[in-house]
Amino acid sequence: MKIAIDAMGGDNAPKEIVLGVNRASQEFADTEFILYGKESNIKEFLTDNGRVRVIHTDEKIESTDEPVKAVRRKKTASMVMMAQAVKNGEADACISAGNTGALMAAGLFVVGRIKGIDRPALAPTLPTLDGQGFVFLDVGANADAKPEHLLQYAIMGNIYAQQVRKLKSPRVALLNIGTEENKGNDLTKKTFELLQSANLNFVGNIESRDILEGHADVVVTDGFTGNVVLKTIEGTASGLFSMLKATLTSGFKNKLAAGMIKSDLGQIKNKMDYTEYGGACLFGLASPVIKAHGSSNANAIYHAIRQTREMIKHDISTTIGNALDVNNE
Repeated sequence: MKIAIDAMGGDNAPKEIVLGVNRASQEFADTEFILYGKESNIKEFLTDNGRVRVIHTDEKIESTDEPVKAVRRKKTASMVMMAQAVKNGEADACISAGNTGALMAAGLFVVGRIKGIDRPALAPTLPTLDGQGFVFLDVGANADAKPEHLLQYAIMGNIYAQQVRKLKSPRVALLNIGTEENKGNDLTKKTFELLQSANLNFVGNIESRDILEGHADVVVTDGFTGNVVLKTIEGTASGLFSMLKATLTSGFKNKLAAGMIKSDLGQIKNKMDYTEYGGACLFGLASPVIKAHGSSNANAIYHAIRQTREMIKHDISTTIGNALDVNNE
């Protein structure tokens, strides 16, 4: 299998991108990589084993660029060339840690949608307290959504959880302001009815305070709500760790206590480490398109590659398309 990668996307490019590829190329002997970006910068960190090809380009999409305009005007940008390689059949999937909006635009306008999908969804796998994690969609691909869109999100998330996360019967939940069936707005009430009738292991509504408890394997919502919840989780986690660090490094007594529980704190940090879960998938596109976190390190890129390989191996896009055909019959 072949994976195209935007080597210039993200806060730590190209170093961490290339280091992640180095690790993946050593471990996955059946995978070839095509890196797009400034060749001299990439090769500074690349350990070439014969399965990594570099395509040089000086152009890249910046975080400040307007997404759609950038994709249409910067034809030789590393992200656009990466997506074009997938469109042309030169690669099976692509990964970028760059501008999220631009990657979604490249996915839509270059790679293209699966027939029957109205709107793609951006779906990360988030950590839970039990260490299992859950697929959360949509977190920002579409601010507005109809009940039919959320049903498609649920179907796509369910397939991903089965095929990639190896869950036999994923628990699908609808994010809402209460667990009761009649709670919520018009969107959630109508979506609840559709999910009840679908061929899914639908476990009902779930409140945002419970999503990290591990009560569901797939959580569905509209892109506006999902993005707000995602950023609230990230901000809260960052704030709590900052306060904990400040407390444990203030004064001799606290430093002594910190030394005694250092390994336990490390286990907590590892359990809640997003980098272990890979990137956010753009579900609904004709081929796998993965959005790695903008601050991705080599470990995050490695796991994004691992995740992408599973999507290619199980032909997720075709499986999603077939599932939609069955559901619409």
